[in-house]
Amino acid sequence: MQPENQISIRDKIIFATNSILEKPSEEIRGKLIALINDLINKDFSALLQLLYRVDVDEKKIRLYLNENTNEDSASVLADLIIERQLQKIESRKLFRESGNSKSEEERW
Repeated sequence: MQPENQISIRDKIIFATNSILEKPSEEIRGKLIALINDLINKDFSALLQLLYRVDVDEKKIRLYLNENTNEDSASVLADLIIERQLQKIESRKLFRESGNSKSEEERW
């Protein structure tokens, strides 16, 4: 395992995003914003890859950035990443619940 200072910014964001199980605290959101700002300034292509990997809708990104021109881009992107992660969690819950309602024979 790599020491924390050798882990890429993108991987730190993915780790932070994957650890979200409910709406995160402002402290976690703030750390996510800082990491996204680092990517914006240092490695924009890594940011684009991250957004693709997290599966944030490109049209939604453009819409939100255009609607929130007075807000920091990193905070808008952080909120979209958090929103997408919470959607994934909800989707998994629904999938699990619907899977549990089937009998053993229907599952196969």
